[in-house]
Amino acid sequence: MKNSVLLIVIFLLFQSFYGQERIRDLGIEIGVLPTGTLNSITDVAGVLVGHTTLVKGDSVHTGVTAILPHSGNIFQQKVPAAIYVGNGFGKLAGITQVNELGNIETPIILTNTLSVATAMNAVIGYTLNQAGNENVQSVNAVVGETNDGYLNDIRGRHINEEDVLKAIENASVGPVKEGNAGAGSGTVAFGFKGGIGTASRKLPESLGGYTLGVIVQSNFGGVLQIAGVPVGKELKQFSFSNKLLNNVDGSCMIVVATDAPLDHRNLERLAKRAFLGIAKTGGIVSNGSGDYIIAFSTAEANRIPYSTRDNLLKQEVVPNDQMSPLFMAAIEATEEAILNSLFMAEAVKGKPGRNIEALPLDKILPILKKNGVIKD
Repeated sequence: MKNSVLLIVIFLLFQSFYGQERIRDLGIEIGVLPTGTLNSITDVAGVLVGHTTLVKGDSVHTGVTAILPHSGNIFQQKVPAAIYVGNGFGKLAGITQVNELGNIETPIILTNTLSVATAMNAVIGYTLNQAGNENVQSVNAVVGETNDGYLNDIRGRHINEEDVLKAIENASVGPVKEGNAGAGSGTVAFGFKGGIGTASRKLPESLGGYTLGVIVQSNFGGVLQIAGVPVGKELKQFSFSNKLLNNVDGSCMIVVATDAPLDHRNLERLAKRAFLGIAKTGGIVSNGSGDYIIAFSTAEANRIPYSTRDNLLKQEVVPNDQMSPLFMAAIEATEEAILNSLFMAEAVKGKPGRNIEALPLDKILPILKKNGVIKD
């Protein structure tokens, strides 16, 4: 417990030193449900997150983010899962088996578009080499992506298998680095620097007491809204505002974790609601945007063993009539995670002529105060 508190204090000091603040630190509250302790996907007990961030000169801004449902052998103890496709212009490896069998058996990897195959090879090797998997002959690696080619030399394919394995090996519980971290190193959202963002919600005991967490890789366009305020419109910076230069296409990867005991069917329903979080930030899910939501349950009693002698698996599941609070939690946490990815991002000087600024807080905060989002 003492170590956890120390980690939180160090992380908050790190943020303060670099002048980065999450939206709640600025007095901006999204939704009505309370957050978890860290307001992070890692508030869901057992979930681990790791990054590998690659920055080389101006032209290389990319990376890898790994999300592990638990710290054990995921292949031997699979977790219930589902994937929802908001817009299918993307390269999400592993989707068909997840939705056919209803589970995930590997770490979830986020990276850039042209590094999906590399990440798959790394995850396959990682899984085959785990103790207990000596006879495994099929691995369904789950790898998602967004295209960071605006800032990053994506054709150079700078990510290698060691970078992926490093993200997996470094994955830990506790605070998650946001903004220009891991797979968010070179992403752009709403014309500003995007990146990795996370948030969580904790339901009261009367609604089940479950925790739900979200992590996003934001790289998409639209008309930015913050807590319902049309910030992008007021700044006159939004998709198609300049037809000669707009960065509307991209993608958004969303990963939802919860300790609520859910089966594949209700995890898919949960993922659909998380998709609404994009809309609440003003995202338009453009033609060239690959928008996917991966949802999984960490409920230990519902893990799916690779092999079993039993003819029946016993599971406990939340009834349909009690899903609505989780739906609300998923929408709120996704909206806040996307906003955290923007507020925690830093300006980047990318490929020649490709510079992206961070959110101009000196302009945005007065707009939010004027609209009553931030109280004096």
